[in-house]
Order: sequence, then C-alpha cells, then structure tokens
Amino acid sequence: MPPPAPLSALSRSELESLLADLLGEVAGLKQLVAAQRDEIARLKGQKTRPTIKPSGMEKSAGPAKPGKREKRRVRGKVQPTAAIEDKIIPAAIPEGSVFKGYKDYVVQDPIISVEAIRYRRACWLTPDGKMIVAPLPEGISGHFGPRLRRYLPMQYHQGQSTLPRLTAQLRSIGISISKRQVQRLPTEGQEAFLAEDNDVLRAGLETADWVSVDDTGARHQAKNGVCTQIGDDRFTAFRTAGSKSRLNFPGLLRAGHTDFVLNDIAFAYMRAHGLSQSLIAKLTGHPETHFANPAAWEALLEHLGFNALRITPDPVQVTTEGALWGAVHAHGFLRDAVVLSDGAGQFNVGQHALCRVHAERLVHKLDTFTSKHRAAQALVRGMIWRFYAALKAWRIKPSPRRRLALRAWFDRIFLRRTGFVTLDRLLARLHANKAGLPMVLDRPEIPLHTNGSENDIRCHVTRRKVSAGTRSDLGRDCRDVFLGLTKTCMKNGIAFWDYLGARLNVPGHKAVPGLADTIRCRGQPA
Repeated sequence: MPPPAPLSALSRSELESLLADLLGEVAGLKQLVAAQRDEIARLKGQKTRPTIKPSGMEKSAGPAKPGKREKRRVRGKVQPTAAIEDKIIPAAIPEGSVFKGYKDYVVQDPIISVEAIRYRRACWLTPDGKMIVAPLPEGISGHFGPRLRRYLPMQYHQGQSTLPRLTAQLRSIGISISKRQVQRLPTEGQEAFLAEDNDVLRAGLETADWVSVDDTGARHQAKNGVCTQIGDDRFTAFRTAGSKSRLNFPGLLRAGHTDFVLNDIAFAYMRAHGLSQSLIAKLTGHPETHFANPAAWEALLEHLGFNALRITPDPVQVTTEGALWGAVHAHGFLRDAVVLSDGAGQFNVGQHALCRVHAERLVHKLDTFTSKHRAAQALVRGMIWRFYAALKAWRIKPSPRRRLALRAWFDRIFLRRTGFVTLDRLLARLHANKAGLPMVLDRPEIPLHTNGSENDIRCHVTRRKVSAGTRSDLGRDCRDVFLGLTKTCMKNGIAFWDYLGARLNVPGHKAVPGLADTIRCRGQPA
C-alpha cells in the first residue's frame, strides 16, 4: 500500500500510526520469507531451521547489569483483622538485667467449638385461660443458631463445598444434623437475601455507565439451561433461565419487574429491527401502553392479530423484544449505559460494545493451510494487538486529535486484503461492527474487554462442576443470589463473613450497610 502523499502534510499521530502499519508489514514479510525458505527446504528434502528456545542459563550465568537488578520480594507484616489479645510472657533472667520492653509475636488461630443451649421458656397461664410463653432471644429461628446459619452459606457458596462434605464436617465437630437439614438451611427462609440481591441489580442498572455481560450453561431440574451474568466493577448478578433467546436478556434487565411497555424507545427498537410501519401504527393506535404481565401482553397480540401473521421478521418476536426494552427504560435502567459483551447476538440491545480480545480471538482461531496463510494471520494479529495497546494508552489520556487517527487506523486494519479469503471475509465482518468495536473512542470509561464478566462467571462454572444442577426453583434462585452477593461484597471491599453476620444478627457482628445503597453511592459522580 503506497503511503499518502505528501508526507509533510500528515500530523505526528498519523505518521506514527502509518509507521506502525509499515513495521507490521515488514515483520509479516520477514515471516513470509522465512516460511517460504523452510517450505523450499522441506520440498528439497533438506533440513529446515530448528526452533531453538533461549536458554535460561545465560541470564543466570552472566553478570547482572547495573540498574536491572530485580527487587527482592519481602513478606509483609501480619495484620490480623480480629481484635488482638495481649499476653505477657516472662523470661528467666540473671540478676542485674535491664528491662528493654517487649518483642511482639502475633499468632492467629480460629476457635471452632459447638455449644448446645437449652432455653427454658417460662410458661404462664393467665386468669382468662390464655397461655403465655417467653419468646426466644433475637436471632434464634429453628433449632440451629445464627452462627451455623452463617457458616453454611459461607462454606457452600463461597467455599464451593458439597452437601455431603458439609454434613460430615459438621458431624465431626459435634453437631447433630442430617443431610436434609444441611440442604435446607442455605435455601429456606432466605427471602431477605433474595430481595437484597434484586435491589442490588436495580441499583446497578440505574447508576451504571456500562455493564459487562456473559452467559454459561446451567442445569436445572435435569434440563439444560443458561445462566446470565450482569455486572460492572461495583456489582454482580446471576440469573438462570431455560434458554439464551433474545427475549431472555431484556427480560432479565427489568430486574424483577414483569411488565411490558410501549413507548418511544420500544417503537424505535421495532423500526430498527425491520417491523413494518403498518404494524407499528396498530400498536401506537392502541389506547393502552402498559401491560402488567405476560398474560396481558399476549392478549394484546392476539387482539391485534399478530399471532396469526407468518411474515419475516416475526412480528410477535420483534414487538415483544421492543416492549421489553421499553420496560427497561421505563424503570430507569440502562438509559445511557453501554452493554459490553463478547458479540453474542442475544446481548445486542441499546448501545452495544464488543470485546476487543474476542475479535482478535476469531482471527487466532482461523484454520491456516499454507505458510502464506499463516504469515497473513500473524500479520493481522500483530496489527490488532498494537491497535489494542494504542487504545489502552488513549483511554488513560484521551484527545480528539488522536481519536481521529485511531479511527483511521481501525479502517486500515479491517479493510485490508491479505489474499487469504477466509481471513478477508472475517476482517470485513468485523469492520461491519465498527460501531461496537471502537466504541471506547466515544466512551473512554468502558473497558476494552469482558475479562470482568469471565472472572465473575467462573464461580458459577465451578459450582456447576461441583454440584451439577439444582432441583427446585428456590434452590436455583438461592444459588444465583448467594454467588452474586459474594461477588458484590468482594467488589465493594466487604467480607462475605461480615455481611452474613450482619444480616443474620449474629452476636457481635460488624455493621454492614445495604449493598444497594453502597452501589448507588459509588455510582454518583465525584
């Protein structure tokens, strides 16, 4: 590709990006020449160049260069979070010694013990024949105390233990408990946690500048399903459903609401997805715009005759998606936020940004068959990673002038023709997503990748490997809720142990504010 002329008219940033492209092409040509030499040698029956890795002995045997010496890592002091109890240890000393103070040595040790308290509740019979029984102390619910009710969710959800192991562990330390009771305690009577998790999701969606989403497989009632992760750097929420349809994701973004709303946002969505103007006119002409539940929405579609239509796009599908997205905005969720995903179609709603790493991964996963293909693939991958590094640098110090140069750099990468047909088609498809891939140039606050989502959802994958699936809807919801609350506490610097103690009124617990309030405070501009 000949350089634009004259070069003196180009800015410094444009010259730098042009030089980076040329260096990438030179590196690709060098790889191509080396690959062709190896191919010629192989056809002639000669030995090709061996692949020799650098020896680590050279680094260790040679003298250390000045200024290059690595700093030795020093173990930090032990700083226990628990209250420290002082115990003075006397020393056997000879006569005439001088006291010089104390030398501290901190030892941490958990206390695991079991206590069984029999509450003898006074019973009184009043003159009118009414029996009065003294109430139980605060925090007592059932025959197992709040400490055990805190310990079980901690071990089961955050510790990823199994029910048989938890049962054996509790019995070994002296607690008389059955496996069924161990199974019930982390799930039954957890309505307060379910409500707080829903508040967390609503607070996050109301105040988020962006949310990163991902999904993974989940088993429920011996059927395959999908668990969707929604979150940012302040919160995480998990929701499990039967499929990853385009109706599932906007339905989850309603955060517990079940309504469908016809508003300007809903109609804009329908137009963008090809619904005919005549069908939209039927919806706009209907007097009702808010439908409380799926039954009311289905009644509207049946009344308007949408269910009987056999056209493309499916009017029922598009109108339902639009009404769900309208409900999301009607509740104040994600109004100006960006949805960042790995490019899966079900997440393509609103302002949709794509993960840069997943775009490069598509190029990396291409099957190559010749040395020319491999050289072209290596060239493009190198250019994408250099562009990625330039985007990271730009996010630290954004500038309008550099933004224009990066957009031009993006076009030069993905409009390139390498001669590798499959790669060229992939580059053209990625360039068609120009609005989603370099969205960081318009919204510098959003991440360049979905590593946060993949890290969050890893705990759900581990839970699936350890315990397979769930049987009851309550068990499924509690699994999602406690995993989400664990991640949310971690992101806000709250120990999950302290959070459970505060919510279960464990004696001596630390005060932990509402997670939804914490998220809203962190979401406010400084």
